[in-house]
Amino acid sequence: MSAKPIPGRMTAAAEGEVVVLLIGMRINHFRGVRHWAPVLAAMPRMLRELNKDKSRGLLGHTLLFGSPRTYYVVQYWESKEKLYAYATAPDMFHRKAWAMINRKEKKSRQHVGLWHETYIVPEGGYESVYADMPAYGLAAATGTLPIEGRGRRAAERLAHRSPAK
Repeated sequence: MSAKPIPGRMTAAAEGEVVVLLIGMRINHFRGVRHWAPVLAAMPRMLRELNKDKSRGLLGHTLLFGSPRTYYVVQYWESKEKLYAYATAPDMFHRKAWAMINRKEKKSRQHVGLWHETYIVPEGGYESVYADMPAYGLAAATGTLPIEGRGRRAAERLAHRSPAK
């Protein structure tokens, strides 16, 4: 599916704090398919689960690969509290997948590596520009604004503050 480019220069409509989760896996040994294939298949299932229930807090995501061995997802969350709530919810697939990975840990870890990084970015700590692009990344998660709404220069966009609530 190919989104249409938005003409001109845009910026993400994010307001306030931004929560970014980078999460991925690395295939250490291609021959260990039975160890890494379930890990690879788990993320799309979790994303489908989260996309069905927007109240869980996932705003958007981008699937990426770094090499034939590495796959990862950039996720944008409504809040760190909602991210933590999903990660620990006993009725959600993440908990089941993590338990399965931990049960097989000693054998699987030599075949597949896992990682994640979480960033809580305060307002004033991020800015964006998208020129003749479809909504992508943070803009796909939070919407777009014409760049003039936040400032033509990066320094102006970084100085933007949300209206007081």
